[in-house]
Amino acid sequence: MKEVKIMKVINEMSMSFLSRSSNESFARGAISSFIAQLDPTIDELADIKTAISEAVTNCIVHAYNNGIGTIYITSKIFDNGKVSIKIRDKGCGIEDIAQAMEPLFTTAGGERAGLGFAVMQSFMDKLKVISKKGKGTTITMEKNIIRRPIRNE
Repeated sequence: MKEVKIMKVINEMSMSFLSRSSNESFARGAISSFIAQLDPTIDELADIKTAISEAVTNCIVHAYNNGIGTIYITSKIFDNGKVSIKIRDKGCGIEDIAQAMEPLFTTAGGERAGLGFAVMQSFMDKLKVISKKGKGTTITMEKNIIRRPIRNE
């Protein structure tokens, strides 16, 4: 029989802020500071920061239609080095998640490229999107931080 190891949460945080574009960099910085305790590589940190930027920007531009609402972020660090980040809004929701996740699809038009979900998927190990029309969207992303042995010198 295969042994199933239960991952233990070793730290977690949560925050909320208004969906103003100035808060996108705040979210990126807050999450990267939180996961710094795992000593991620520069590349791992850059991947996570990019995915956070895309998710928060989606909330700002799409969820609240450039209006002001609240964005909620929770993050957990597990004992095996996995980081889970959940970004949630209570905005308009996504009518067709599969279509929204197609590269180049956008409802915003203009200079928007429609690559947000594709970018999140490429930089994170796992991406899950749940949305209900008129109720909001929750994006859960996971990244496994490479654990390097600590040298005794």
